[in-house]
Amino acid sequence: MAADIDALEEQARRCRVEIVKMVHRAQAGHPGGSLSEIDLLVGLYGSVLNVRPDEPDWEDRDRFVLSKGHASPGMYAVLAEHGFIQHEDLKSYRVKGGVCQGHVDMKWCPGVDFSAGSLGMGLSFGLGCALAARLDGSDRNAWVMLGDGEVQEGSVWEAVMAAKHHNVGNLKAIVDVNRIQNDDFCIEQMELHDLEATWASFGWEVFTVDGHDMSAVVGALMAVAAHSEGPAVLLAQTVKGKGVSYMEDNPSFHGAAPNDEQFAQAMVELGEVAA
Repeated sequence: MAADIDALEEQARRCRVEIVKMVHRAQAGHPGGSLSEIDLLVGLYGSVLNVRPDEPDWEDRDRFVLSKGHASPGMYAVLAEHGFIQHEDLKSYRVKGGVCQGHVDMKWCPGVDFSAGSLGMGLSFGLGCALAARLDGSDRNAWVMLGDGEVQEGSVWEAVMAAKHHNVGNLKAIVDVNRIQNDDFCIEQMELHDLEATWASFGWEVFTVDGHDMSAVVGALMAVAAHSEGPAVLLAQTVKGKGVSYMEDNPSFHGAAPNDEQFAQAMVELGEVAA
């Protein structure tokens, strides 16, 4: 699938605007991790993910699992860009009965294949999806996005080990390495050491990328998609809160909404309104 990098970069900018709008409107949510992941999500949906927005339950679609499901504004913004939901639906974010629940929920939102809540569950779910595809004789892939703080969970490594044991070549993981988790920088909470060496030691093929260089992101995703000899992981170096100066590298905006003044500043910085 050919990718127009300029168009994807503009789409990512629009998604950042929608992320900040959603969280500001709700005065709740998780902007930091949504802004760090968005270039990866835009690149994934715009280059390699095999899905049909007009047929969201198509059996042979690739499955995408947002294991770091609290970063739902990023996914909702992308789903709206691709026509799974309407842009008007974004106004239902964190509204009771709304399409866009606080954590991604497959019962409420078309295009969502995994209901998130507790961290550490998504890779096991994605492994199940990949094994089911093998049993079905389907070429579909299962893609799972995790946060780097999330991989502190032991259940993640059980899935990592099982995926290599079963040599599941249609399982693809993406780790949003933004270096910040709920309370502080990861290095202060639970040091992750050398993630590249750790994943490789479990037998996974490891790819790395600057998670905000769209051309590099698309190239890396295509390389991961093409690897079929076993499970593969893309470690993406990102910046929490990318695109909004006061959110960047700021643990305070893991799960906090901007006030009105901060919102106005973000709209200027994201090119939505003139300074």
